Amino acid sequence: AYQERFDEVLKFHAPGLAPVLRGKEAWHIYSDGEEVYSHRDWRTFGNYESLAAVVGKDGWHHINTVGKAIYEDRYDWCGNFQGGLCPVRIADGQYFHITRNGSPAYQQRWRYAGDFRNRIAVVQAEHGLSTHIDQNGQVIHNQWFLDLDVYHKGFARARDDDGWMHIDCRGKPIYARRFHG
Repeated sequence: AYQERFDEVLKFHAPGLAPVLRGKEAWHIYSDGEEVYSHRDWRTFGNYESLAAVVGKDGWHHINTVGKAIYEDRYDWCGNFQGGLCPVRIADGQYFHITRNGSPAYQQRWRYAGDFRNRIAVVQAEHGLSTHIDQNGQVIHNQWFLDLDVYHKGFARARDDDGWMHIDCRGKPIYARRFHG
C-alpha cells in the first residue's frame, strides 16, 4: 500500500487516516503512507466522529482530522467520542464525559465512566456499584450493580451478589436465573 515503514500501524478509520508509531513518535497517515500533519505525539489513536485521542508530554486530548487540538484542556486519559460525548479521566482519578468542544457534559464525577452507546453510558460511583446515565449525566433507572455493560438490543448484562443476568431499560432483571463466570 505504501513504502514507508513504521513500528506500529493501527487500522484506518474514516476519513481514511491511520495512527502510526515509529520509535517514540506518533502521528496519522493517509492510505498512501503520507503524513497528515507534521507535529508528533507519544501515541495516537483512531478517529471516531472525526476526532482522535492523542497523548503527548502535556497529557491526553483530541485532535481533528488535520491534527489540530480541538480544546485546550489536557487529561490523564481520554476515550473515544461516541454520540458526541467522550469519557475522560482527570488527575485525581475521577471520570466524566466531555462534549466535542471539551466542555464537561454534566457536573457529576465518577469512579469510572464508559463510552456512550445509543445515548446511554455505564458509570461507577465511589461505593463501587454501577448504573446507567443519559447524555445529561442523569441516572436512568437508579438500579446499581456490581458490574454492568451497555445496552445492546434493549438489554444489558448486569451482575449482582447472585451472579450475571440481563436487565431491561428500567434496570429490572428479565428472568430470575443467575449465571456465574
